[in-house]
Amino acid sequence: MPGGPAATGAGIGANAPKNAFAGILMTAFAAFGGVLYGYDTGTINGIKSMCNWLETFGHEVPVSTLYPCGYTITSSQESLVVSILSAGTFFGALLGAPAADILGRKWGIIFSGLVFCIGVAMQTASTAMPLFVVGRVFAGLGVGLISVLIPMYQSECSPKWIRGAVVSAYQWAITIGLLLASVVNNATQARNNHSSYQIPIAVQFIWAIVLMFGMFFLPESPRWLIKKGRDADAAISLSRLTSLDVNNSEVELELDDIRANLKSEEEFGKTGYIDCFRGGPTQIGLRTLTGIFLQAWQQLTGINFIFYFGTQFFQGAGIGNAFLVSVATNIVNVFMTLPGMWGVERFGRRRLLIIGAIGMTVCEFIIAIVGVTVPTANKSGQNVLVAFVCIYIAFYAATWGPIPWVVTGEIFPLAVRAKAMSLSVASNWLWNFAIAYATPYLVNPGAGNANLGVKVFFIWGSTCFCCIVFSYFCIPETKGLSLEQVDIMYQHSSPIKSVQYRKQLIAADVHASDPTSIEKADEQSTDEKA
Repeated sequence: MPGGPAATGAGIGANAPKNAFAGILMTAFAAFGGVLYGYDTGTINGIKSMCNWLETFGHEVPVSTLYPCGYTITSSQESLVVSILSAGTFFGALLGAPAADILGRKWGIIFSGLVFCIGVAMQTASTAMPLFVVGRVFAGLGVGLISVLIPMYQSECSPKWIRGAVVSAYQWAITIGLLLASVVNNATQARNNHSSYQIPIAVQFIWAIVLMFGMFFLPESPRWLIKKGRDADAAISLSRLTSLDVNNSEVELELDDIRANLKSEEEFGKTGYIDCFRGGPTQIGLRTLTGIFLQAWQQLTGINFIFYFGTQFFQGAGIGNAFLVSVATNIVNVFMTLPGMWGVERFGRRRLLIIGAIGMTVCEFIIAIVGVTVPTANKSGQNVLVAFVCIYIAFYAATWGPIPWVVTGEIFPLAVRAKAMSLSVASNWLWNFAIAYATPYLVNPGAGNANLGVKVFFIWGSTCFCCIVFSYFCIPETKGLSLEQVDIMYQHSSPIKSVQYRKQLIAADVHASDPTSIEKADEQSTDEKA
């Protein structure tokens, strides 16, 4: 599930009081935008299994266990309906950076909500496939814009000491959106008219309006205002975020820090995308490829198979109430994201990614084995299947759901951070689209399809095993390090040795502006090797 930080900047509140709860609540509210993406993803999962939707957009077939409604759509239509949102989000994400610079972070989010509403209106009013697909594209553009703008707004406005948790709330909001969608789908799926799918789609207006209305009252990013030369407005904005008077010395000091950071960025001059793949001691190329492939492997865990095609999969596996099981899996996803948000600072990024990948690998192979060996009529076997799907989702939600966004937000140097982040986010959306488009051809029966069914979990299990290998060789441990210390780590260590070198950086209190502290850490590393 895409989402997550695509932002740069030092953040607000390095010197702000830790009781500035008003600012924290304001920036946390922006995470509500994640509900739009999560809800849209979860809605289409259930809608394309609803009888009235299939009767409206599909064609008639004999009633069977596989086609209980007597109607279906082709694999190509299913691929198009599901994956076209991801195509829209891919281009929306690319447009996110110019939208943020021209309109600002706040008004860019409001604009994104309007684009999303256009897509929702088209889908709600449609009774033919072309208009429905176009609506999905516009909704995707809105979601893609939001996926860049909201984490950017949060990272630039939230207090530094709690920024990680605030930005991670966007991922949590996505899981909440998925859960809400499954609940609404379950409540309307039995209706025998267009309202069965129109209600779940139209509910999205509520989420968009709440987001836009709330953002209207929130302050603009002080960093964007300073970038535009609006220092007085930036002071007012920062005073609201920190609950301090506009003339307070802490506000002035924070504004000076933002100006200094902006000046530091501008001294690098303009950089192109080719600079993201440079070699040399800074290992920028390695970092960029790490971000790109980390986002790709997140999609290749197979998680979106459950959230895009879960209802249909459970029906085909012989599960009695597939819609209710879908609700259960989303509940697991929501609540298991919370320990992940806590554990990323308690246990570290690298360790949790490896543990999560191991857990998912085991679960997915068990699901595949149970699915091909136990008859669908065997209730005990199907309960085992559902149980391990939930355990698999729990491992994902606590590890590979939020942590890739944390890692890709930390490993890039300032000079190319924005571009490298955009490449990483684009990779996520691209693989999201590819998997959503290919899955019906892999899973569904019929001529030209692979008809893998539950055997597709052998593929997901294999890709999760690759995630273990990738995490071990390519992911450094960055817990507790400043971005400058992460930069030093890449220059003086490797991902495999990063756990020990991280401890040395912290013990030596290394700072980029103090070469002697770096030498001290290197000397300690040499002594330990000897």
